[in-house]
Parts: sequence; C-alpha cells; structure tokens
Amino acid sequence: MRHGGTSRVLLTATMSLCASFLIFSLAACNSESADSDPSPTDAAPTTATQPAASPTEAPPTPREYSMETFAVPAGTRPHDVAPADDGGVWYTAQRRGALGYLDPTTGETREIPLGAGSAPHGVIVGPEGDAWITDGGLNAIVRVDAETDELTTWPLPADRANANLNTAAFDGRGRIWFTGQNGIYGVLDPATDEMQVFDAPRGPGPYGITATPAGEIYYASLAGSYLGAVDLDTGAATELDPPTAGAGVRRAWSDSTGRIWISEWNAGQVGVYDPAGESWQEWPLPGPGAQAYAVYVDEDDQVWLSDFGTNTLVVFDPETEEFTSLDLPGSPGEVRQLLGRPGELWAPESAADQLMVVRY
Repeated sequence: MRHGGTSRVLLTATMSLCASFLIFSLAACNSESADSDPSPTDAAPTTATQPAASPTEAPPTPREYSMETFAVPAGTRPHDVAPADDGGVWYTAQRRGALGYLDPTTGETREIPLGAGSAPHGVIVGPEGDAWITDGGLNAIVRVDAETDELTTWPLPADRANANLNTAAFDGRGRIWFTGQNGIYGVLDPATDEMQVFDAPRGPGPYGITATPAGEIYYASLAGSYLGAVDLDTGAATELDPPTAGAGVRRAWSDSTGRIWISEWNAGQVGVYDPAGESWQEWPLPGPGAQAYAVYVDEDDQVWLSDFGTNTLVVFDPETEEFTSLDLPGSPGEVRQLLGRPGELWAPESAADQLMVVRY
C-alpha cells in the first residue's frame, strides 16, 4: 500500500451569456431585465387589480470548480481512469503492467499486476461494478473483480495478434465492445465467452468508443477520421464523416439525448453528430494550437475535453456555445482520458504521474 501525495488548488469559474472564459479565476458579467408592465385598458375601473409585472428571470447559477491532485507511483504513466462504485478510482498503470486503485479519502494507492507483458490502455466499470481493461500488451480483455481482485482474461483470437487494443464500452445487451488501433473493433459476450473481431473500414485507426443511453455503440477512428456507427446485430460499421476532412476523430462520448460528441485531434475542435437528424456541428477550441484528445459529457450535458496544445481542460456549454478553460496542474499534464460521476470529473495526468479530480 502506498500513500500518494496530494495537493489542492482552487479555482472559480462562472459563466453567463456575456462571459466566455478565463483560466482558474473566471468572472461573469450577468445582466437582468424585466418585462415592462402591461398597460391597463381604458375601460378598467380604478379599483381593479392591475396585471402584475413579469418576474425577472433569474440568472443561471454559475459553476464553481475546485481541483485536487493525487500522486501515483513514479513511472506509472496512468493512461485511463474510471470512478469505482465504492468511491475509489481505478486507473491503468500502463508502464507497470497493472491496474491501480486510488482511495481519494486517504490518497493511498494499490496495484493489481495483470501479468507478464501487460500494457493496459483503457479501463471502465462494468454493469456489476467490476473493472474491465483493454490490455494492448496482453492483446486481451481483462476483468478485475471489484471485491476479490480476481482476474479473468479473454485473449483475442490468434489471427488477431497485436491489435493495439484501446478502449471499451458496454452495449444495451450486456456485451463489451472494444477497439484496436491496428484496424479492428470487436465484441465479447461475458455470459458465453463468445468473441467476434471485425476489420474496421479504412483500416487502422479505431480508438475511442461510447454507448448511448439506449445502448447503441459508436467508435472513433483517429487515422480513418470518421465516427463508426455499429449495427449490434451484424457488427457492421457505418462510416460517418465530420464536416472537417482529416479532423482526426480521437474519442467519442454520448450525451443524455444520444448525440455523439467527438474530439478532433488534428483539427483542434469539438464536434457532435445527431443521429436523429443525421447532422453535424463543430466548434474550434479556444486556445492556439489546440489538440483535442479526450472527451466526456457530464450529468448536466456539459462537454469536457483535454487539450494537449494548451495543457488545459476545456468545458463546452452546448446551449451557450461558450468555453471555459482550466489550466492543468502538471506541466505538461497530458490527460489522455476523462471520466466522472455526478459532481466530479476525473483525469489522469500521464506525464506528471498523478490523477486529478475537478469538483463542481
């Protein structure tokens, strides 16, 4: 058991229609206006009650952000994180071939070795609370029992060696879908141990992946620069191209309505695909030389991104189309994935060997 050092830094962010963003100390200029009182009719008796003035619309409650960091063992290079059901946080210790666990109340960490040659990339929490890992070194999907730390490993077929496994998501049928940058995506049914692996359109590139509230699956192809919509019955993928050619679609995340938000690494943009209208929108990130890596949508449908180009986290409000930028504590931080739970956004600072949480 190791006690990781913690540090705290506070920031305040408030946003309104007349403020876009400032870093860590964000002021808002709010304005209020009331509708004019309706004029009474000429025929109304002087004793009649006049219509009340329209109430002043309350300004939106601004968000306030606080940040805390937690050190992990030196050389860990944490790649992905996943908040655990018990209040802790799982993280992939990519350089140490292990799954790590952080207790945020104490700062203590522990590691679960995944086996010789392991190089875990992604981690998510499954329907029953266990940690599920895409392990590029083992070329396998690995489950870690949340209560016993017991490992179960599903290797990819022998003819799918070196898939460069990336990330995973559960569909609405209890199956886990996964991506491999060397040109594959696939699905594992834990109930039957059946695994299927498919060749990705345009070859190499499958990277991020997400499930909608309805359990549909979409994946992002970085090299192919498209969003893949997966047919859950046949496994076939439909290529959906964002408006910007060669945008570099790195990660994807669904909002509460089933729209798919993407990070555009090459273009430095955030984009969204609406399946209902089969339509796209894109917005450039605010900083110079932006490189959008991770994307995550929180419980309020606010869109979070990590920007390698400016070493920031960026929060995008789809309603106001405004950005808020938060400086990362690590320099550089290199946040490769984002995940959260209500009121918390968790991120691994891979280059700084620490995890961070933004509370709001």
